[in-house]
Amino acid sequence: MMARIVGRAFSFTSLAVLVVFAAFPIYWMINTALSTDSELYRTGQSWWPTVGRIADIPSVLSDVPILRWLGNSAVIAFGTTLLSLALAVLAAYALSRFKFYGKGVSAFFLFATQMLPEALLVVPLFALFSTLGLLNELHGLVLANVAFTMPVAVFILKNAIDAIPFKIEESARVDGCPRWGQLTMIVLPLIVPSIAAAAVINFFDGWNEFLFANTFIADSEKWPASVGLASFVGQYSTPLSSVMTAAFLFTLPAIVFFLIVQRQIVSGLTAGAVKG
Repeated sequence: MMARIVGRAFSFTSLAVLVVFAAFPIYWMINTALSTDSELYRTGQSWWPTVGRIADIPSVLSDVPILRWLGNSAVIAFGTTLLSLALAVLAAYALSRFKFYGKGVSAFFLFATQMLPEALLVVPLFALFSTLGLLNELHGLVLANVAFTMPVAVFILKNAIDAIPFKIEESARVDGCPRWGQLTMIVLPLIVPSIAAAAVINFFDGWNEFLFANTFIADSEKWPASVGLASFVGQYSTPLSSVMTAAFLFTLPAIVFFLIVQRQIVSGLTAGAVKG
């Protein structure tokens, strides 16, 4: 009995320590946002935030279109996620269920896209986007991100589809279900956890977009929040409290999105752990 109590106490203590370590960066970000520049640069930052300064946050960010930047990031992130998943589902199903000439080569080239760093493709993509009229456009950034995120989603979903017994689809085909129905009504509901995992990867890639946006977008009104945050850094000074306030607002939607889909991700990680 005593050993069980000690074990539970150790487990809860370890969990509490991990939670503190994971949450401390967010807490320190909030604390910095609620501090003044004089405290940060001269007297030293306090360990406890000044809650009364929350009312000053709107005035701190009044000179920058932070909400517009967050909206641009949302457009890029959700556009990247939806388009990547739509293409990845079709490609993953084809690679998993169909036999065709060049199947292995196609899978190799999808994998090869992850070998090239984005910085290596900035110049050719800039020339291509200039020709196609995609510079200074948010949907151009979506297309650029999809080129890198879609192959990752393809392999995640392909492994999930491979684990589904093909006999289920054969039975549906005998009952007259078309191929599209087999995909939408049978396969997709069974791989929802894997879709959620791929969605998180795609969303974070689009939400954190910086390199292409910093290169392709000249209009500050169309900047995503990541580029907008970088613009706070000045030649002689950087308003740390403003930076951390904007950074917290930038981080919050990503945390909320992860919390929404985490149940599906956890179920995907634990699927198949118990054999019936």
